[in-house]
Amino acid sequence: MLVPVFTLKLTTRSCPAWWRWAGTATHPCLAAATQAGKVFIHNPHARGQRTNANRMVQNNQDSDISLLNINQGITCLTSGVLNPQLGYDCLLVGTQTNLLAYDVYNNSDLFYREVSDGANAIVLGKLGNISPPLAIIGGNCALQGFDYEGNDRFWTVTGDNVRSLALCDFDDDGKTELLVGSEDFDIRVFKEDEIVAEMSETETITALSPMYGSRFAYALANGTVGVYNKTARYWRIKVIGFSLHVEDWNSLLFQVDARSDRTGEVIFKDNFASSIAGLVEGDYRMDGSTQLICCSIDGEVRGYLPGGEDMKGSLMDTSAEQDLIRELSQKKQNLLLELKNYEENAKAELNAQLKEADGVIPANTQLQTALSVNLGSDSQSAHVELCISTTNDTIIRAVLIFAEGIFEGESHVVHPSLQNLSSCVRVPLTPPKDVPVDLHIKAFVGYLNSTQFHVFELTRQLPRFSMYALSSPDSATEPLSFVNYTTNERPQRIVMWLNQSFLLPEDAEFQSAPFQVCFTSLRNAGQLCIKIKPGGEISINTDDIDLAGDIIQSMASFLAIEDLQVEADFPAYFEELRKVLVKVDDHHAVNQRLTADMAEHSNLIRSMLVQAEDARLLGDMKNMKIRYSELYDLNRDLINQYKIRCNNHTELLNNLKAVNQAIQRAGRLRVGKPKTQVISACRDAIRSSNFHTLFRIMRVGTASS
Repeated sequence: MLVPVFTLKLTTRSCPAWWRWAGTATHPCLAAATQAGKVFIHNPHARGQRTNANRMVQNNQDSDISLLNINQGITCLTSGVLNPQLGYDCLLVGTQTNLLAYDVYNNSDLFYREVSDGANAIVLGKLGNISPPLAIIGGNCALQGFDYEGNDRFWTVTGDNVRSLALCDFDDDGKTELLVGSEDFDIRVFKEDEIVAEMSETETITALSPMYGSRFAYALANGTVGVYNKTARYWRIKVIGFSLHVEDWNSLLFQVDARSDRTGEVIFKDNFASSIAGLVEGDYRMDGSTQLICCSIDGEVRGYLPGGEDMKGSLMDTSAEQDLIRELSQKKQNLLLELKNYEENAKAELNAQLKEADGVIPANTQLQTALSVNLGSDSQSAHVELCISTTNDTIIRAVLIFAEGIFEGESHVVHPSLQNLSSCVRVPLTPPKDVPVDLHIKAFVGYLNSTQFHVFELTRQLPRFSMYALSSPDSATEPLSFVNYTTNERPQRIVMWLNQSFLLPEDAEFQSAPFQVCFTSLRNAGQLCIKIKPGGEISINTDDIDLAGDIIQSMASFLAIEDLQVEADFPAYFEELRKVLVKVDDHHAVNQRLTADMAEHSNLIRSMLVQAEDARLLGDMKNMKIRYSELYDLNRDLINQYKIRCNNHTELLNNLKAVNQAIQRAGRLRVGKPKTQVISACRDAIRSSNFHTLFRIMRVGTASS
């Protein structure tokens, strides 16, 4: 239970989800971003002590508020101790092109860095063995970390655009790891620049928050919230009408919920008149107690404290009495529901003119499932088919399937018509990604004239590479792209991995090495060939570099391979990447030229404006009109150049994203230290514009010849 302890009403509206705590040397203050490219800082404990120097300007409408002019759209905001020698928090402001570290106490910039990949999310703290605290930003498929001097101390790539970041001791080793949520629905855990874990979700990860130990909470764009302990999900709940999209103000949360970290049960609730902008913790009243501070976009600020001493230090904990009340209440509801079912059954027995055995099925009735590959037809595309059947003449009235990432809304209901009822139901499945999925199945089983049905429940796992059908090596055209590596594992272990990861026919047999197995993708008819050669040499032939990376990671996990170096070549993909790199250079050149032209035009505008004003003061209306006409033309040219520059910047970001994804894909072809070395070497090659070395690194994993 939480208790409200104070309420404030500020005059400045803030952007959603960008409220942050920004404590100074002596006084705490709140900072928030506005839609006008400013950061306003509310500091009621130091009135009249601020100056108008540098970026900060006093707001006359409210003596407790100062404005920090950024003059760009603010994408992320946070605060914390970046320089331990200062001993107080600084403010970090991210935009699409820059990162500003600001000293609120001294009203000065710590550093200002250009960030070509943008800043979508930001977190501040220590990472692994890197000694100084880092300001880590996530942008266009890239992660960068800066120290208090603005030095680039950390860099790596991730699978897609970053939307959320958090620092957490994920593996309980006393050092923090970086949690990264991205638009490809994955939560990745980085131990410095090495990925140590990946968890797949069903939507974009919009928020990550460490809890205690290895636990952390997450939120998705579709309103799902939940808690993980390492890679095991404790619970998750979808809140109807709840979203964390910061672009859509109308879909933000108007309600604050405090939930139990063990069960997700709501233990406190409070409503706001407008959308919630953000939550922070701090001693804002300076009374020695830490408050939970909630801020809305219209400037309303509320502070909360735990309701009793037994809840101190944990806003998500509850007393034993409250737990007992909820448990008894739940038992009461279950008993009432059971009583209602007894009453309905009694009425059915008295009123229905049915046989005594109606609705009763044989005791040996079982529900069976089978997965197979369906190559499709003219009217239906290729898919995986789930067959659900009974072991006797009972019929299946309805089937409910829960599966993450396969169905819209994560569930699917099959309810055959009365004319099509049978003991077998076939459900087509088309997983969009190559990840293992648990299918939670509930089936209603009975007879054709039954009014009551038995519910069978079971779980079946869909293999990771289920969307690949086994094909004959003789009929398959071997792809030109390949990945080669050597392992000491026995061929029988490779066969075990094949049976676990693919949908293979029961009669599929593999002889001892050498042997070859080929598959055809049900999505795009692409070919995949896996060759097991004598001496432990394995060759994977596919034109899909993402598929090759997934196979390498899956096989390495199954075989417990810690370090794996490979030789790889993807001619078509590398040629496309070469064209992208040329475009990146072209966009940089265009951007520099446009910047120079805009600077030259700005100088001309200042000169013409002076000339026009001089002509006006001298009464020379003819020259004044000429100068203002020229000013109009220059302004129009500047607007056109700005549009060109915006389009050029958008294309540059898209191409930079493709480059970062290429580095990530090259890394996923390796495991362990070789993966980290490839990513680092690729970055160095791009910095030096040595494209020949870049492609060699992607092929063989090293720059040396």
